[in-house]
Amino acid sequence: MLQIILSTFATVMENGVARKPRLEWLDALRGFTMIMVVANHVAQMGFEEEWKHSSSLQFLLLFRMPLFFFISGFLAYKASQIWTARNLGELIGKKLRVQLVPTLVFFLLATAILKPHFFPGLEESLHSPTKGGYWFTLVLLYMFLIYYPFAYLESKLPWRSCVPILLLFLISLAVYDTCYQPNYFSWAKGYRGAMTATHQFLLDSSIGQLMLWMPFFLYGNIAHRYWDKAQRLMDSRWFFPVIVVLAVMCTLDALKWHTMRMAWAIIPLTLAMFLLLTIALMYFRNYQQYFTKASVIGATLQYIGRRTLDIYLIHFLFLPSLPTIGTFFKTYRHNFITDTTISVIFALLVIGFSIITSNILRISPFFKKWLFGR
Repeated sequence: MLQIILSTFATVMENGVARKPRLEWLDALRGFTMIMVVANHVAQMGFEEEWKHSSSLQFLLLFRMPLFFFISGFLAYKASQIWTARNLGELIGKKLRVQLVPTLVFFLLATAILKPHFFPGLEESLHSPTKGGYWFTLVLLYMFLIYYPFAYLESKLPWRSCVPILLLFLISLAVYDTCYQPNYFSWAKGYRGAMTATHQFLLDSSIGQLMLWMPFFLYGNIAHRYWDKAQRLMDSRWFFPVIVVLAVMCTLDALKWHTMRMAWAIIPLTLAMFLLLTIALMYFRNYQQYFTKASVIGATLQYIGRRTLDIYLIHFLFLPSLPTIGTFFKTYRHNFITDTTISVIFALLVIGFSIITSNILRISPFFKKWLFGR
């Protein structure tokens, strides 16, 4: 009997962490976000739409990637994590294997298949901050390489406080802000000067992308750390109406009004990102009964949410090449429903083919481990 109990206990322990039941609505939210990511790639890379000519891309881009990094940061925090030097090394080693090996394999495969010429295409992608689309897993790895040592050192403090994580969040916001100050920083958006060595390094390493998205990862981490307080705030009568009004105002200013100029223009844009992802979070949490495995939509979104790495790595191979659709939306703008619907339909098809491919590869335990981290 004791052996059975110990065996059961061992199965729910990993790296010193006791596994809690998964939040089904959070898996569904991650699945929804994955659909938005693929739909954006369908529109931009498949239809060759320009965000300024699309009635939906401009809006969806405000919260699509912020929400993805928010969820990653939310899941990165584990209250019961036992931080030791050994566990820290194991976690970092696992992340290096899970993030780097699959990314490198599919990056090279996509370059060989999709680029007209392999080596020129490889060089072009390596010097691009988005790495042919494969920047996300690399940047997420950077985030874990920052967060894990931080969490380890934080656990060694003789007192528990919100100060360290809030300080790291504020530092990340300050770094993020430099990306939108072209008068002061050569790597900022809108900079018109000559390329500097620092700017080139930030592009080649994709660290510039880390600077853009780290605050959203930490925002999710903070939300999970203080989840009880966050839920009480979200359940208050005044919170949702206030953030909806602010989100509308900030989104309109960021996309249409542009009332703030120069250094201050980043304020409504940044607020819109944080507010819109919070609204999406609250929606899935409030209607969580519809996102359980008991419903078709819930089960589907959860399945996609649990296979995000597979889908992200593979979906570039199945993106359609239909530039005429992008030309249509450039000519006939303000078709939000049509624009979004077509992109999402094609995204679901791409996701379907990606999951089938993943399931085929997962037949091999070797591929399952080294390509998808399982």
